[in-house]
Amino acid sequence: MEYKIFINQFLKNPKFTGAILPSSKRLCYKMIEDVAFEKAKFIVEYGAGLGTFTEELIKRKGKETILLVIEYNKAFYDILLKKFGHIDNCFIINDSAENIKKYLDKYGTNKVDYVISGLPFASLPKGLSHNILKNTNDILSNDGLFITFQYTLFKLKLFKSYFKSIKIKKTFINLPPAYVLVCKNFKKE
Repeated sequence: MEYKIFINQFLKNPKFTGAILPSSKRLCYKMIEDVAFEKAKFIVEYGAGLGTFTEELIKRKGKETILLVIEYNKAFYDILLKKFGHIDNCFIINDSAENIKKYLDKYGTNKVDYVISGLPFASLPKGLSHNILKNTNDILSNDGLFITFQYTLFKLKLFKSYFKSIKIKKTFINLPPAYVLVCKNFKKE
């Protein structure tokens, strides 16, 4: 049933959904393998879709760790809210990742340890991509990581303009195969 919703949402608006099928578990594990869950106090997820990454983040995060999930698509948001809305310290927001700072204020912080992103930067409007990446760099702690996946390295130059170092990993066990980018922010004063 959820897969049908995913395909339907992709067909309605491929620019913002980005893929015809949800991410594989293999991709999910690649995405979260650099997260030090025992130290993380605040994790943000952008573009959670059906919650493949969300589920694994919830399983591994500390009891006191806050997980803020931002999903723009209302159909996906409704599914996420039903699946995870009852979990302690897990907050599901229906909005654009561009507005992340507004929500951090609401939850009493301005810095986060990790941002995990399923956003399709290759198809998002240029201005929106820049705003999301700038705000992401602003909210990451000095040791924070922005972890995203992309189906192409077409936007690598864009990511390099916001992050000082990027580790690239590839997973073939996903449809389509994907690159995982682990991005370290510029030090803040």
